[in-house]
Amino acid sequence: MIQDVKIIPLRKIPDERGTILHLLRCDAPHFEKFGEAYFSKVYPGVIKGWHVHKTMVQFYAVPIGMIKLVLYDLRPDSPTKGELMELFIGEDNYCLVRIPSGIANGYKCFGPTPALVANCATEPYLSGDEMERIDPMGDRIPYKWNLVHR
Repeated sequence: MIQDVKIIPLRKIPDERGTILHLLRCDAPHFEKFGEAYFSKVYPGVIKGWHVHKTMVQFYAVPIGMIKLVLYDLRPDSPTKGELMELFIGEDNYCLVRIPSGIANGYKCFGPTPALVANCATEPYLSGDEMERIDPMGDRIPYKWNLVHR
């Protein structure tokens, strides 16, 4: 586990009409602050990352499809600096993942359909100065996005 990353199970409430999928409430114990919410559609096999935010805390959930979410701790004073964390989240594992600032994050959609990633962030994204992008195929973060047969 990377320090300060939280995984919060989310409720799915199905009935004969469909399903309600909870995301985040202002009275939840893990709620911090609202900055902006948006969705990102990602196609199977596509990698989005790496992103590192300087101040923004992100809360990811995947209501449609599945992603492999990978986190890497770049915080200089963190006891888990240099640690990787790999999570498989989405329809089969519906949860909310808190990603603190200073943690590099990227994800890859897997399975036969696109995934829809919801991000409820503590700050609105205003400029490129708040976020650093790192090449997902580069060597700065020691991770390979290849499929691993276990």
